Amino acid sequence: MSMFCFQCEEATKGTGCTTKGICGKTESIAVQHDLLVYLLKGLAVVAEEAQRQGQPDASVGPFIAQALFATITNANFDPARFNSLIQATIAKRDALKASLGYQSDRDEVSWTGSPAIYAAKGAEVGVLSQPNEDLRSLRELLVYGVKGMAAYTDHAAILGLEKPEIYAFMIKALAATTRELSIDEMTALVMECGAVGVTAMALLDEANTRAYGNPEITQVKLGVGTRPGILISGHDLKDLQDLLEQSVDSGVDIYTHSEMLPAHAYPAFKRYPHFVGNYGNAWWQQDKEFAAFNGPILMTTNCITPVKSAYRDRIYTTGMTGWPGVKHIADRPEGGAKDFSAIIAQAKTCPPPIELEQGEITTGCAHAQVMALADQVVDAVKTGAIKRFVVMGGCDGRHKERSYYTDVAQALPQDAVILTAGCAKYRFNKLDLGNIGGIPRLLDAGQCNDSYSLAFVALKLKEVFGLDDINELPISYDIAWYEQKAIIVLLALLHLGVKHIRLGPTLPAFLSPNVAKVLIETFDIKPIGRVEEDVTAMMAAA
Repeated sequence: MSMFCFQCEEATKGTGCTTKGICGKTESIAVQHDLLVYLLKGLAVVAEEAQRQGQPDASVGPFIAQALFATITNANFDPARFNSLIQATIAKRDALKASLGYQSDRDEVSWTGSPAIYAAKGAEVGVLSQPNEDLRSLRELLVYGVKGMAAYTDHAAILGLEKPEIYAFMIKALAATTRELSIDEMTALVMECGAVGVTAMALLDEANTRAYGNPEITQVKLGVGTRPGILISGHDLKDLQDLLEQSVDSGVDIYTHSEMLPAHAYPAFKRYPHFVGNYGNAWWQQDKEFAAFNGPILMTTNCITPVKSAYRDRIYTTGMTGWPGVKHIADRPEGGAKDFSAIIAQAKTCPPPIELEQGEITTGCAHAQVMALADQVVDAVKTGAIKRFVVMGGCDGRHKERSYYTDVAQALPQDAVILTAGCAKYRFNKLDLGNIGGIPRLLDAGQCNDSYSLAFVALKLKEVFGLDDINELPISYDIAWYEQKAIIVLLALLHLGVKHIRLGPTLPAFLSPNVAKVLIETFDIKPIGRVEEDVTAMMAAA
């Protein structure tokens, strides 16, 4: 087969997609993903050699981060964009080799972009090219962790914050997958990935809060107004900033969708009166919700699903996101802003959104806000008013098994508090869960990009209670995963020593039985089970 993909939770039959991805990935796009990752590994090998020779190229790390970002689940399906990335990777690799005095070994025929040649080459270098299933499992776990790290790192870089050591690790990790390392050596690299993942998550948190302030507990409107609107989805806050600034006094309202909901909690965005509310739910419902919105939609990052004819003429992509035939907004010039004038102009010609629901939803419970309530939280724990915190962060998805997380939220006793980040919250964030002494029973830290808040809060509580082990805290982890950003969050938690994580709705298909066994025995990672049994176990710290 020329296609084999098992990087997301929806891998067909829990093993892998071989003809078409449930996400919409075609065989030809899957092959381009494989080729791009393969070439990025080669670029990393050359970059390591350049570093050893004292001739590092500082542009390689950011380029790798952006290119890997394009390959994460539901990000980019545009073959023309991938062909450009493939050619750019080859050019960057060959230029770096030339600077070191090496001849290029480029096979000109093999990289013409012919689908047949791509398919043949993809079969040579794809996931299954490593016959040892345990090494393959560890390599892919490492690559997927680096992909998630790349997304967070690129977001921070867009806001002006970078750390060379993060790029250095990404290069090291990719280069390592080209070598015949032992199981122990690969395992060590996977754990190092978790450590660097914490650094990347902290960097993005710093970038977001430095640019837009610390999120505040905020009530976000769910209804619609009478004016035309623009719907912004994805995760990129800089794109939102540019769009808000350019649409001031335009007569157009701006609504968030899915993972952009937490943007309403940042002080910097609250000064825009036309930033009016949130529309819809998690990413996988966008086909119906985008059709009902009536106005233009801006997809800023991953989470795009196959584009339907009902809104094809009014959806735009930007950044590393793409869909064939969809209008794409170019990157911002150095020191400038992206040009969203076409979106704003089209919005003015559209009717207002069709209302889906009314009411309000709460967000903005990131670490600074939770720490502002620290005294109340500690007192509530000491008095027994709060018996347990349950972290239910991560991703949502379309499969009915994910109703488990709604059922858990409803079944948890009234003395339990849910900590969440990511679109998994859409399974329970519209429930009336109440509060405990003024502390909301649902604390939404924000996007999956804000998962650092969950780790930060746990570490601070460990410090406040004077504990030696993070697992002594009254916190249980019931994580929903879907794609590679969730993988780097998982590896970060493992690096921090967190054990007893429940992971669902299924364990990753890319974990071989032996690798899964090691994770289960070392960290007590376990699959989700029956709601009643899991709730009882979590409340009993099991």
